[in-house]
Amino acid sequence: MKELVEKYARKMIDAGLADNPLISGMDDEIAWNRDDVNIATLQQVMAGMNINSLICSSPAEPYKTILEFLGERYPDIITPGDCETRTFLHDLPVIHSFSSETILERLKKRKSVIVKDNGVHVVTFGTVSPEQAFVTYSSVCFSTFVLFFSEYLADLREGTSTSQQHQCFEKARLHLEKSSLGPPELLKGPFTSESQVLNAMIEAGKFTVNHRLVDSYFGNISYRLNDMVYISQTGSSLDELAGCIDPCPLDGSSCAGITASSELVAHNEIFLRTENLAILHGHPKFTVILSMDCELQDCPDRNKCHIKCSRKRSILDIPVVPGEVGTGPTGLCNTLPPAIQDSRSVVVWGHGLFTVGEDDFNTPFQNLLNIENMCREEYFSRIQQMSA
Repeated sequence: MKELVEKYARKMIDAGLADNPLISGMDDEIAWNRDDVNIATLQQVMAGMNINSLICSSPAEPYKTILEFLGERYPDIITPGDCETRTFLHDLPVIHSFSSETILERLKKRKSVIVKDNGVHVVTFGTVSPEQAFVTYSSVCFSTFVLFFSEYLADLREGTSTSQQHQCFEKARLHLEKSSLGPPELLKGPFTSESQVLNAMIEAGKFTVNHRLVDSYFGNISYRLNDMVYISQTGSSLDELAGCIDPCPLDGSSCAGITASSELVAHNEIFLRTENLAILHGHPKFTVILSMDCELQDCPDRNKCHIKCSRKRSILDIPVVPGEVGTGPTGLCNTLPPAIQDSRSVVVWGHGLFTVGEDDFNTPFQNLLNIENMCREEYFSRIQQMSA
């Protein structure tokens, strides 16, 4: 267990989520990755819940600055509007006392709690392994990042931004280092065997995480080989796909897909409608932020944008469509496949970017990276225009 908690501590640091995280895991006894003055309090939290692991950490920048601001703006509860929050977190409770009682009260109802007491900390837990706590922590950072930059853009447009927002924006902006990583040269397709497909998916998944184009385990990847679709399992980490890829008959004749990504139906529809063999889906932050940006305040679809939008929308030349995760009437399986027939990529509102390739993952990866860089530039261009 000691090795496992140290593994996720390294993953948090490598992902830029924390500088010195504190992580515990329960086996025969509780193991911590390091010593800390808060361990006694946190062990009381673990004793009060049926959990296996716990993370408590002050986020790295720019998440720290963002959470400090949002914790002041929303002193009781933060409610981001992105897809991850809607389907996974629901909302983010905020407390102002680092005590086992107050932490326990909130963690019994939610997957995380933000503690503003002598700084800011995010506390998350896992019932099976530290991976669950890591996933939640990562999602909190992603959702609050998207919320802050989305609200800042909207408030600038409406003329309601505050001096505190401006200060937070400028401070956070200093920590937004643009990645110098270019697209890697991935395995060349088309692939003709299962082993080739699996190796290509594992490779592309690792690079997607390394380039920070997806957070926690959200995002998925698939490849069509004849009449079989190989797709990442639901809840799998894209940088650890070995053993977590399901072969699913395209005609749905097998129940093998029961553990497959919840977006299997959408992937199948794309394969049936197009000649593409590869699909890569990530959650690049500025792409998600711009997908949620809309200047129409009196729109009848306001606050229902994730399931309904009566306008044809795009980010420059990339279509933006509504759609929920899953297969319901408002599911992205109905909105995404038609849109991607005539485009290199499609953004699902508040959710992320889907990219396709004819033979392998080189083109999808390049599009994922290039479109996020394009969206980042477009975001700051809009900020500059509104601030002029």
